[in-house]
Amino acid sequence: MFPSISHATMGSLMLILAIIRISSGSFIDIETPLDKRTTTSLIDGTTYHLVMSDEFNVENRTFKDGHDPLWTALDKSDDDASSAGGGSMQFYNSSAVTTKNGFLRIGTYLERTEWNRYDHIKKEWKHEIKNFTSGMVQSWEKFCFTGGIVEVDVIFPGEAYIGGLWPAIWMLGNLGRATYEPSTNNLWPWSYNKCDRELQQAQTISACNAQNHYGMHPNQGRGATEIDIVEVMTGSSDGPIPGTKPGVSYPYCDMTLQVAPGVTKNRPQSGALPKRKNVLSKNGHTEFLADTWYDGLMYAGNTSINPFFYGTYMAETKPNEPVSRTKKQAFQADAVGVVHELTPAHFEKPHTFRLEWQPGRGGRLDWFVKSYKIENENGTMYVEGDGKGEEWVHAFGIEDKSLEELTGSQIPIEPSYFIMNVAVSSTWGFPYDRPDWCPKDCFDCANPQCACSFYPGYCQMLESGKTAMYIDHIRLYQSSDDSAHVGQPHTLGCDPPEYPTKEWIEGHYYHYMRNPPFSFEDTRPLRKVPRGGGTCTSDADCGGNVLRKNFTAAFEKSSISDVSTRAGRRLESVKEVRGGGKCSSEVAHGGLFGLESFMGSVCVCEEGFTGPHCMSQDMKDTFPSAYELNAPLSPFRAIPNIALPGFMFAILSIMSFFLILYLNWKVNGEKKPLESKHLIKSSRRKNEPSKPSISLVTGNNI
Repeated sequence: MFPSISHATMGSLMLILAIIRISSGSFIDIETPLDKRTTTSLIDGTTYHLVMSDEFNVENRTFKDGHDPLWTALDKSDDDASSAGGGSMQFYNSSAVTTKNGFLRIGTYLERTEWNRYDHIKKEWKHEIKNFTSGMVQSWEKFCFTGGIVEVDVIFPGEAYIGGLWPAIWMLGNLGRATYEPSTNNLWPWSYNKCDRELQQAQTISACNAQNHYGMHPNQGRGATEIDIVEVMTGSSDGPIPGTKPGVSYPYCDMTLQVAPGVTKNRPQSGALPKRKNVLSKNGHTEFLADTWYDGLMYAGNTSINPFFYGTYMAETKPNEPVSRTKKQAFQADAVGVVHELTPAHFEKPHTFRLEWQPGRGGRLDWFVKSYKIENENGTMYVEGDGKGEEWVHAFGIEDKSLEELTGSQIPIEPSYFIMNVAVSSTWGFPYDRPDWCPKDCFDCANPQCACSFYPGYCQMLESGKTAMYIDHIRLYQSSDDSAHVGQPHTLGCDPPEYPTKEWIEGHYYHYMRNPPFSFEDTRPLRKVPRGGGTCTSDADCGGNVLRKNFTAAFEKSSISDVSTRAGRRLESVKEVRGGGKCSSEVAHGGLFGLESFMGSVCVCEEGFTGPHCMSQDMKDTFPSAYELNAPLSPFRAIPNIALPGFMFAILSIMSFFLILYLNWKVNGEKKPLESKHLIKSSRRKNEPSKPSISLVTGNNI
């Protein structure tokens, strides 16, 4: 194991990082308007600077693995369908994710996906079917951050009063990859940096570990923490939902911190709010004990503590589950969250959701939603969630002391990435009061007998093919002044020196890969993003017809301190640039040993654009990495790439051929030819099943 980075070096790196945060535009969309390059914290009142954004203005972007430097759309089944999971019924297909009319579009529709999976418990092949197709896009191992202000403009999918979809925009610590359960097992959602011998086995990277490996710091507790910016529950009800106070009706959204360790004793009962004090009978005896829950939670507007979900007990796993957890490794995770009422307008036009995250000990989390300004004879009123946002409502807030005082956990400080998806789960928004005659686990819209498992209109809604979540933009702001906010410093990068992740991921890369048979076509968790090379017939296929406004170039012409005063003057210098690339059929030069090859008609990207079809803005992670800083310099890095002319390669090939013949003659004594069959060994173990071909009725983009 390589030596840890010194504190002096760490301090220098953090100073460099503070400069990079503001000066680097590597993850900032060039089309983010000038007046959106800064924002003001609604908590501490100071200025935060834009460090990442995506406006999704380029039409027909694709997000399949290897297509985009910022996002990856999944092509896999959700592992959360296990017996201990969330009953997920969708297959994530990257073809469901694209850009349209200035929005990121994540579609959900009826489409059957089938494949064969080998069951290692029963020692047999099992036929798997998913009847719903949807999309998940994530920035795992591409863009991560710790702390700051997130703003996202979103139109939620489907109908407000038809339950059954589970749209979400959330964040997860980079040590875990969403839907890859082996990567999150006993890491999710730990935010605990104390040594507790009773909990040590349940927390994979514990503060009790004096010799943490894979680049981890000794005695530092780590986890795959989860912060849910917004999760939506649709449906209909006659008036407020029982158990909420103030009364919240469908549809609503959850704003939640998932955290471990959780409260183990005297937890609130599902469907009821926590009791804040003991109730005494007339004779003075305690009639009900107060529930144990987090104090100091702040919420306002049409918002109630979420009485329906207080967390998950991660018990001992069963043999057929994708992970393994013993009784000693079982633990309680809490969901500290609220439900906030939405309106039909949230499903018709964009609305802004905002999260302010001050990480670590002493930090806090604050959720905000936009309200609607109404002026009448009674003065100015602000009504939530209907129309253009004018004012912010502080919907929910958690201070670190609430966590520390109860369980010893803390506000997350893990480098985290963005996830945007729409799920279909039998445990989220589906009818709870199905009749006794309704077939069990019948969730197929093509089967009339399953109609009792869905709300009226649900299958027709998905059958239309028009159901989708639309994200207008996502933006992240951070502060370079650590003294201006509570909590710990803000950072950028997926592998910051203080909280490394890359060496752990490299050492457990198989936990971050798809299950068979989909893993047969993968060699690593992520594919490299090529710069061009996609097939094309015209420049339009390579984004050559895309005109973009380059606000970044104008922004960088003036100093950061001049942002507000010179914004108008800089607008005059904003020019349109033609992005993307060109469709070329030229012969490619260089390659292996300088050979020439005809590539056909492929995309050649202009400077600043990347991806097979040059549809994405080129973005590079230039932030300090613990893995790179700890890795010794390889002597092979100093050797330049060798390129030989074609004729030299031909001569060397002929010489090598005759050399092999000569060696063959010497070894076999001129008589016995070298028998290749003796060099062949079976790569398949005895009785090992052969790899099946993937059978997909549809979902042909996998």
